[in-house]
Amino acid sequence: MPIDATQPYDDQNVFAKILRGEIPNKTVYEDQWALAFHDINPQAPFHVLVIPKGPYVSWDDFSAKASADEIAGFVRAVGTVARDAGLVEPGYRLLANVGQHGHQEVPHLHVHIFGGRQMGAMLPR
Repeated sequence: MPIDATQPYDDQNVFAKILRGEIPNKTVYEDQWALAFHDINPQAPFHVLVIPKGPYVSWDDFSAKASADEIAGFVRAVGTVARDAGLVEPGYRLLANVGQHGHQEVPHLHVHIFGGRQMGAMLPR
């Protein structure tokens, strides 16, 4: 069920629990700013989620409240994961859902990285 991205951060969400080590994950990258791990329901041959380590509900929340170092570190982590996976060429897709209309299901900012096959059109024309 999509969430309301304007709600306060819920520290019991699944990604907060993963960050605390309460739920296992298949980590592909971690640094002081971000954690990247395989999606449990992959939609492409390569499907990894990248989450910031801070308590941010959405991209809007993150861009308004995170420090410049957190923002730079998170963006660099996304790029590092894509490069390390060999996705830069032939290409990949980034997706960040925000709020109900964006169909965000977990109230912690996360970016999906999809790769390993040709992606279809994003929206019907």
